[in-house]
Amino acid sequence: MNLFGQSFFANIPPVVKNLLIINVLFFIATLVFGNMGIRLENILGAFYFNSPYFRVWQPITYMFMHGGWAHIFFNMFALYMFGPAIEYYMGSKRFFNYYFITGLGALALQMLVQAIEVHGILGSYILDTSIQYNISPANAEKLRDIYAAPMVGASGALFGVLVAFGVLYAETELYIMLIPIPIKAKYAVIGYIVVELYLGLSQHQGDSVAHFAHLGGALFGYILLRAWGMHRTNDF
Repeated sequence: MNLFGQSFFANIPPVVKNLLIINVLFFIATLVFGNMGIRLENILGAFYFNSPYFRVWQPITYMFMHGGWAHIFFNMFALYMFGPAIEYYMGSKRFFNYYFITGLGALALQMLVQAIEVHGILGSYILDTSIQYNISPANAEKLRDIYAAPMVGASGALFGVLVAFGVLYAETELYIMLIPIPIKAKYAVIGYIVVELYLGLSQHQGDSVAHFAHLGGALFGYILLRAWGMHRTNDF
């Protein structure tokens, strides 16, 4: 057997493999069209439902868009590391459904939080351009972020994958960067979620990460695992 001739994708199950390929193709397309002056993230990224930039395809396409090299690298690395174990456990069809449902759930929670923020500023969940609002510069900036900044990335769906790994392979020990001792998957995932919740609630200035999308992916992932009756396994 020619080990050196073996394909990089040889041991990757089909859904994870195709997700990796599609994400990379979308990223390449973003770079190519960006050089032509066309910002694909403004077409395929997900905008707030009341934004004039919102389109019906965005809840799906946003999962394949990424904001830079580091963004896509770490997301695809996480998918490559944890996705195969979950796909082998669930089967390809169910994993496909799980991935996209958690991605949609991520966007749903993010939009819910945005709607609450919009209501807190305007007293309504939608911006009526026929009304003259009297709001502070800080709130005006918040509204611009909500209405004009697209959400991109596979992170929401990947938080669903991480939660699945933390539940199904709870006792597996992981080595986390900058932490010198191994940590069981269940504790690592819980810790990560707690950090995301803190960052989402604290809303540090300049933080453009959609933390509640991450939490939405994790929440919908956990709900699906419970609904499908999936439990811990020791096979890892």
